[in-house]
Amino acid sequence: MVPGEENQLVPKEIENAAEEPRVLCIIQDTTNSKTVNERITLNLPASTPVRKLFEDVANKVGYINGTFDLAWGNGVNTADTAPLDHTSDKSLLDANFEPGKKNFLHLTDKDGEQPQMMLEDSSNVDDSMHDRFIGPLPREGSVASTSDYVSQSYSYSSILNKSETGYVGLVNQAMTCYLNSLLQTLFMTPEFRNALYKWEFEESEEDPVTSIPYQLQRLFVLLQTSKKRAIETTDVTRSFGWDSSEAWQQHDVQELCRVMFDALEQKWKQTEQADLINELYQGKLKDYVRCLECGYEGWRIDTYLDIPLVIRPYGSSQAFASVEEALHAFIQPEILDGPNQYFCERCKKKCDARKGLRFLHFPYLLTLQLKRFDFDYTTMHRIKLNDRMSFPEELDMSTFIDIEDEKSPQTESCTDSGAENEGSCHSDQMSNDFSTDDAVDEGICLESSSGTEKISKPGLEKNSLMYELFSVMVHSGSAAGGHYYACIKSFSDEQWYSFNDQHVSRITQEDIKKTHGGSSGSRGYYSSAFASSTNAYMLIYRLKDPTRNAKFLEVDEYPEHIKNLVQKERELEEQEKRQREIERNTCKIKLFCLHPVKQVMMENKLEVHKDKTLKEAVEMAYKMMDLEEVIPLDCCRLVKYDEFHDYLERSYEGEEDTPMGLLLGGVKSTYMFDLLLETRKPDQVFQSYKPGEVMVKVHVVDLKAETVAAPITVRAYLNQTVTEFKQLISKATHLAAESMRIVLERCYNDLRLLSVPSKTLKAEGFFRSNKVFVESSETLDHQAAFTDSHLWKLLDRHANTIRLFVLLPEQSPGSYSKRTAYQKAGGDSSNVEDDCERVKGPAGNFKSVDAILEESTEKLKSLSLQQQQDGDNGDSSKSTETSDFENIESPLNERGSSTSVDNRELEQHIQTSDPENFQSEERSDSDVNNDRSTSSVDSDILSSSHSSDTLCNADSAQIPLANGLDSHSITSSRRTKANEGKKETWDTAEEDSGTDSEYDESGKSRGEMQYMYFKADPYAADEGSGEGHKWLMVHVDKRITLAAFKQQLEPFVGVLSSHFKVFRVYTSNQEFESVRLNETLSSFSDDTKITIRLGRALKKGEYRVKVCQLLVNEQEPCKFLLDAVFAKGMTVRQSKEELIPQLREQCGLDLSIDRFRLRKKTWKNPGTVFLDYHIYEEDINISSNWEVFLEVLDGVEKMKSMSQLAILSKRWRPSEMKLDPFQELVLESNSVDELREKLSEISGIPLEDIEFAKGRGTFPCDISVLDIHQDLDWNPKVSTLNVWPLYICDDGAVIFYRDKTEEVMELTEEQRNELMKKESSRLQKTGHRVTYSPRKEKALKIYLDGAPNKEVAQD
Repeated sequence: MVPGEENQLVPKEIENAAEEPRVLCIIQDTTNSKTVNERITLNLPASTPVRKLFEDVANKVGYINGTFDLAWGNGVNTADTAPLDHTSDKSLLDANFEPGKKNFLHLTDKDGEQPQMMLEDSSNVDDSMHDRFIGPLPREGSVASTSDYVSQSYSYSSILNKSETGYVGLVNQAMTCYLNSLLQTLFMTPEFRNALYKWEFEESEEDPVTSIPYQLQRLFVLLQTSKKRAIETTDVTRSFGWDSSEAWQQHDVQELCRVMFDALEQKWKQTEQADLINELYQGKLKDYVRCLECGYEGWRIDTYLDIPLVIRPYGSSQAFASVEEALHAFIQPEILDGPNQYFCERCKKKCDARKGLRFLHFPYLLTLQLKRFDFDYTTMHRIKLNDRMSFPEELDMSTFIDIEDEKSPQTESCTDSGAENEGSCHSDQMSNDFSTDDAVDEGICLESSSGTEKISKPGLEKNSLMYELFSVMVHSGSAAGGHYYACIKSFSDEQWYSFNDQHVSRITQEDIKKTHGGSSGSRGYYSSAFASSTNAYMLIYRLKDPTRNAKFLEVDEYPEHIKNLVQKERELEEQEKRQREIERNTCKIKLFCLHPVKQVMMENKLEVHKDKTLKEAVEMAYKMMDLEEVIPLDCCRLVKYDEFHDYLERSYEGEEDTPMGLLLGGVKSTYMFDLLLETRKPDQVFQSYKPGEVMVKVHVVDLKAETVAAPITVRAYLNQTVTEFKQLISKATHLAAESMRIVLERCYNDLRLLSVPSKTLKAEGFFRSNKVFVESSETLDHQAAFTDSHLWKLLDRHANTIRLFVLLPEQSPGSYSKRTAYQKAGGDSSNVEDDCERVKGPAGNFKSVDAILEESTEKLKSLSLQQQQDGDNGDSSKSTETSDFENIESPLNERGSSTSVDNRELEQHIQTSDPENFQSEERSDSDVNNDRSTSSVDSDILSSSHSSDTLCNADSAQIPLANGLDSHSITSSRRTKANEGKKETWDTAEEDSGTDSEYDESGKSRGEMQYMYFKADPYAADEGSGEGHKWLMVHVDKRITLAAFKQQLEPFVGVLSSHFKVFRVYTSNQEFESVRLNETLSSFSDDTKITIRLGRALKKGEYRVKVCQLLVNEQEPCKFLLDAVFAKGMTVRQSKEELIPQLREQCGLDLSIDRFRLRKKTWKNPGTVFLDYHIYEEDINISSNWEVFLEVLDGVEKMKSMSQLAILSKRWRPSEMKLDPFQELVLESNSVDELREKLSEISGIPLEDIEFAKGRGTFPCDISVLDIHQDLDWNPKVSTLNVWPLYICDDGAVIFYRDKTEEVMELTEEQRNELMKKESSRLQKTGHRVTYSPRKEKALKIYLDGAPNKEVAQD
């Protein structure tokens, strides 16, 4: 805006209001914890006075104007922090509000007092401008705008204020809108409400909690007298016997009406109201059949509580236009002819007949149900019909009554609920809308229920059947779910109101017409699909009869028991109001206290009234923290505290009698600070904490002893210089200020020497809470550069040292001998070399795996430099060992002659030796607690003679490579195409080849000149770890590599680092092996537990593999056998040869190499069959934590080429209702014809009668024999197996097949139930479900005894 043009752009008087700019105000109510997240939005003309803004806000939130302040919030005009003047006549524009932008305001307490609630309704609000059906209203006189709204999450204060209409809403418990609609309709029915008030509850005869009429009485009294906007219905639903889960069940409002009326009738037996429901809601009709030949008529009398009207006739695309048209169709007779002829008792033969219904008597309160829910037999889904059906405000029912029939002799009413004809209509069938459930599935749960229904003689003439509409229950949504609300006309003022849960608002006749349904334009057959989903579902009319039409009872007409109930409820509401007032004036703030004995920081929540003094708050906090027997009360005080920065902001000296509301800045939902209950010893004095001070924790460093002392706290000012700060610390620590060095730790490991005396603390980077190290000694260390000084090294070590608890393995005799060898090595370093040579063995004996690795290395050399760099980058991007699967290589540190077990502190420069002699590790399966999978492989690796153990078995024979084989056959096969893109995500030797070097680009050892701290002490664990186990408490620099850490542990374990493994223990006691030798311990935290296990660590290129047996026809098809070691470059046949002795010794399986195969395992699913000549890492992707299936063969291996396909087939025999065992088929191609031929060959079924289907889910693709015949996709129309819907591209797919000429066995109900039980038991054991069953709607029931089971306590 250009200065000087403001008056031209926004004149004071605007003739056309539409051209005036508007101001968007967003107000946040910060006065209460329940309203702090609410946003109230007003879109006002720019010329609106500030005074009017306050009035509008007051109306919106329900506060008395003048009892609150409005201040600028974050984001707009932050410089102007003063509250706005609520009496100002300035326009919003003149008050610095910006049109077209968001203007944020905070609604705050005025003078420390919370706003006062409005107690009386404002009667001058224009109700025609209400936001209809839901919510608050635009302010009076304002131009309606879509931007003028209140957020849907209404403020707590608005819930406490009664609606401007004078009516009270009902709170939706979750999905109880259907209940709220019916309850409001009954409340607004004078005859029902008055009759309910006349009934008197006898507490001596029944528990008030389970009495439905009494709880309805209480609810109606609250609806009539409460000052709240909405009240709860939980007491009513509790009397129904419902628990909290019922609130999440949505039901049909007509179903609820019928069930609740039945429950009331049961409760009102033997009372004056026993026949109330029938007198008000029950009508009668005749169900007749008239013979067209002789005129004989058979009939019966039925009663009804509501009339179900069809929206759209069956098979028709055109809906009835009106309720009158639907009523005519309801009584329209049908002709029974042809195969539907009626057997006439007079003619003694089948004759043509007319069948229909006639209304004999209409009730005083007529209920019409519009059957909008139907079933679509095309889609087999329940649907909602949204077609338009109009209904009049006054309905003349005289055209639908049959006077002659009404005067005819009447017999006992028929209660037969099993009428076969569609036209027959009795009370049960009329009420049960398209339900297929048995009668026992819904209704009232009674042990016995009997009785006959009383028929009252109608006394109305035909010309007196004029009804007036007073309730429309509306459903918005679909057949799957939606929302109910009620539009009800008050008989007191003839005004229509919308009762939408807790929101009540006035509406007009136009709003009622909108509930007729349909759409504005014609869309032909699909008009219902495009129509509005909000439409009338139930209509209630009242007979216009001045002699019977009642008015609501006035207060002075209430029975005495209702007057007492009103008084009781008022007292309860006043008590609740007082409690709310106390709650609104209670400060709730976090309270901390460092226990003076346990030295543990305790946390609680202090709730103190704002008028309580600081002294009283200290007493409350003192008791809350249970310090009565620990320390005297006068040794405690409350101080302002910042938990995040661990900063004591200020103390409150001399303010012991100040109210807490004043000290804390008022009652707020959240505070930007906390309170600390500070304690002192009796001989100490509390320090004064002033605002603006900063807290400094000072650690004194002793260079000679190399210790860092516990902190002491001093307080300083940011404007102090370093020199002044030294003087301050000198007084606190008694150190000489002249030789003092101060080091500030600004953040983790960021050490800054305060070397400029005149610099202020603020300039040096001090904040609220700070940590410094001080040292004052007359040493030459002062002259060295800080980063080269002894002080820096000590602080650096202090910052990076962590404490670990290491569990050593149980010692064996071999371990002790090796430890002895280490101890002797302390005197002669050559012994160490000899010992290492003894363990490593002669280089010439590395023949089994090393020979393979050598060839693999040659192949690796052919990789491009770019690939090696990619491997490096991929390695460095991974962090913790829990996800590390790289095989890495690290140098073994040379041992100094001073190394021994007795030397507990080892501080040394880590040096490198020949990197090729250091063995790498590979992580094992995550579940290392499995004793069989861990201990077996450890003992096997250490003692067995299989050829993969290159360290402990020097005499192993060399395994030749399978030269000359066509190893590229897999990569060019179907399987590699299916696995494309997976290679780079697996941990392969190519990735590891360049990632484990201990040398940097300059060729220097990465470990060179690194000062790594390590100190180990024996530790007595609290919990027994078993005989033979020992604990170490290790202080170590977390920048040390895992390889160096293992070397430091060698003297304590008693074996070389290549012969034990490190497992990290997590809080859940899960153990994971740490294998990344060149990574540091930076991910470890203080007090981490580590377990050491004996066992040879994996070499470069080796992988630990879990081997499981595949048993296709067993109940549990996957059985764990053992852990094995496979190496890169090894062939499948070589791995099988190594497995044979392990299988014999550990599993008792004596197998020849040609009688079993290995195949891919993906969870429980068998996959690719590995052929003997396949090479790991070339033809087969292998990774750490890998699993493989071992399958024992019945005969000779049929799989010879990767072009073949191994399928598992299972025959389904419908005539016997059983499945045959699995049989394997080996196909030469992916042709469906070949599959059919193979199936015909093994089964004897003619080729043309073969039908097959692919199994679903995980192996073994179990399915119930009751479902398999129709649930699977039988006989897919495809020619190859690798297309939809089969997608069979790999070995291991499951195929079911059958003979299409074989009929399904017909089962009796008893046989079916028995088979269902057997199948359920079988499939539950395998973890598969019997069949898919969609969630069935829970039947609506009201329990007259207060609970679904008398033995179950009420919710």
